[in-house]
Amino acid sequence: MASVAISTALWSFALVVGLLTLTPGLDTALILRTAALGRRKRAWGVVLGIQTGTLLWGALTSLGVTALLTASHVAYEVLRWAGAAYLLWMGARMFIDTWRGRSAAGADEAEALTGTDKALAGWRQGMLTNLLNPKVGVFYVAVLPQFIPAGAPHLGMGLLLTGVHILLGLTWSALLIVFARVLRGWLQRPQARRVLDRITGTVIVGFGLRLAASK
Repeated sequence: MASVAISTALWSFALVVGLLTLTPGLDTALILRTAALGRRKRAWGVVLGIQTGTLLWGALTSLGVTALLTASHVAYEVLRWAGAAYLLWMGARMFIDTWRGRSAAGADEAEALTGTDKALAGWRQGMLTNLLNPKVGVFYVAVLPQFIPAGAPHLGMGLLLTGVHILLGLTWSALLIVFARVLRGWLQRPQARRVLDRITGTVIVGFGLRLAASK
């Protein structure tokens, strides 16, 4: 009976987070842009960074730590403003550089050509983007406990459910990276690279403003 309850919980949770994963958002924009520039290692770094953040949120929720975000207004506000500032800085820098003639896309391409396309920088960017978004923590606090069957070990089941989310995220991210290779021919043109950076920068700034304005 317990195995049936666990199986049902896993499939139900997979449906919920699967729809969330497929919804275009900040993660999709970062992965597509990085991969479209030919920076495959950094793109996978971004993916792994995002999933590292997801794992930490899931573990902290299972331990009850992230309940502080819902219980403490100050803790939530500090994290919310830090996340908004980070997104605004990242998006604005990407956008402004294109007007100054220092296309971030061009710089990224130069990095890739000189052999400095490192996964670590992408991992750091992906993890910070995920961890500085308090809405991810609140989502886990609100949703994860609902899928833990009565009597199941809270930490173990929480990590198992988080693993499902990570697996779906990795699968979808791999498809995004493959799709982004189609854009590489178009991105050989400097004007196209500037357009990509302006679009991505605007999207990131939009998410930052949305986070700053949220309650």
